This record gives sequence, structure tokens and C-alpha cells, in this order.
Amino acid sequence: MAAAESYPEDLRYHPEHDWARIDGDEAVLGVTWFAQDSLGELVHFEAPAAGSTVTVGESYGEVESVKAVSDVIAPLSGEILEVNERATGEPELVNDDPYGDGWLIRIRMSDPSELDALLDAAAYRAHLDTV
Repeated sequence: MAAAESYPEDLRYHPEHDWARIDGDEAVLGVTWFAQDSLGELVHFEAPAAGSTVTVGESYGEVESVKAVSDVIAPLSGEILEVNERATGEPELVNDDPYGDGWLIRIRMSDPSELDALLDAAAYRAHLDTV
């Protein structure tokens, strides 16, 4: 069952519909409710390898739905510490719980100042009114 629309206040958002949950110098990344809803039922997550790096604003993987294949854009740069193996095996978790069990990767941020460019929940909701 798909999650209800929400944009948690404790997350930071990238305009390309990705979120970051910050914990010290680490961040958990995923796609927003808007992204998963636009894509429809996810059937595959092409994940990067742990130990590789992601660069803000660049693709680090793909999600495939019954409608389309879409790049997942990194909201922050860093080294991938962990990939959510449950999401690779059960991509529908992203639809069911995009901010919980449906997270995609955990990184160690290489440039915490990139956080300044991310949107808070109110700014992200305002951004959605323009797309």
C-alpha cells in the first residue's frame, strides 16, 4: 500500500525530489513521496556499490517503475557506507515507506556545507507548486 503524501520536517530536500536525513557527518538518502508517486509502482532499484562515491546533483543509481526508468540524484556528496539491500530486493518499500524502510543509501558527507543548498520541508512543498 502506497504511503500517504508527507514531507517530514526533520529532512532536507533536493529540488530533484531526493531527501537527506542528517546524523553527524553521515546522511541517509532516498526519494521523496512526490518522486515515488510520480513514478508509480517501483519494480527495480539499481544501487551503487558501497565504498563508491556520490556527487551532489549527479545520478548515483536508477529506479525503475511500471511507467519509466529514472535517475536518482544525490542531494549531497560523499562515500557510500551502506546500500539498503532490502530496497534492492523489495523496491516497493520505496512506495510503501519512502522515508523509513524505503531509504536507499547511507553516506559519509565529504562537504557538509552542501547542506546549505538543500530545502527545508516548507521550501520543498513550495517548490512542488512550481513543478
